[in-house]
Amino acid sequence: MADIDGAAETKDFHLDIPARNEAFFLKGSGALDWGIQNRLSRIFNPMSGKTVMLAIDHGYFQGPTTGLERVDVNIVPLVPYADALMLTRGILRSSIPSSCRNGIVLRASGGPSILKELSNENIALDMEDAVRLNACAVAVQVFVGGEFETQSIHNLTRLVDAGNRHGVAVLGVTAVGKTLTRDAKYLRLAVCICAELGAHIVKTYYCPEGFETVAASCPVPLVMAGGKKLPELDALKMAANAVNEGASGVDMGRNIFQSESPVAMIQAVGKVVHEGMKPEHAYEFFQTLKHDKKVEAPVGR
Repeated sequence: MADIDGAAETKDFHLDIPARNEAFFLKGSGALDWGIQNRLSRIFNPMSGKTVMLAIDHGYFQGPTTGLERVDVNIVPLVPYADALMLTRGILRSSIPSSCRNGIVLRASGGPSILKELSNENIALDMEDAVRLNACAVAVQVFVGGEFETQSIHNLTRLVDAGNRHGVAVLGVTAVGKTLTRDAKYLRLAVCICAELGAHIVKTYYCPEGFETVAASCPVPLVMAGGKKLPELDALKMAANAVNEGASGVDMGRNIFQSESPVAMIQAVGKVVHEGMKPEHAYEFFQTLKHDKKVEAPVGR
């Protein structure tokens, strides 16, 4: 017990200063528990309100992927420049240094490979293991319009319940099958279902026409999926358009780790997302880093 002899009477209560009650910075997240808000603030930069998430979870259904053959060699050098990593627990445990301070988003659904019907996924991660790995969020694929639509939505709702119990956010990922069109009408439908059923974050694809309506219809942070590999300037333009039209950041994989210079590309994406740099200027920045092989020191969070 502390020695109270000689303790001065407390008096500095700042009676002239109202109690502070800061609003949480993310869209639709003000009523969440402290633990989920804290985890979200490790995925999204509190200064910009945006995220550059690096997606490297492709192997969970398609096996070895160009650029991901050796995560320890090709991906670990990119880690300091990402706000968050989206990956499987196997890669996290085996290849990512435990000194990593990024927000961790764990793939939590899976089952079929590219040889089978992809929508036939089940929950593939126990929330206790996500907590054990200090994850900020778990990601679940939702196949709206797919053969196993109801099953994938049930995966989402079960993970939302578990996430709310443990203080871990859930990222609903809108999957687009071969027969589904990536237009604003479909994306609004898929995004709305994910958010209405409790996803704390939603990830979806960019569409050139009407993406602002997709973002506006989503009551929680919306993150743009990078999709297939594009030329660097086109990928930077897509990221800029998505953010300018309401996205809270990007989750890019192939457009970064399959780039001519992945370290330069992830920094250029960061300039667009966090600083609002025009894509043409960000591309010049990318070219400079690529040719000079210079690496900017990542900004501390």
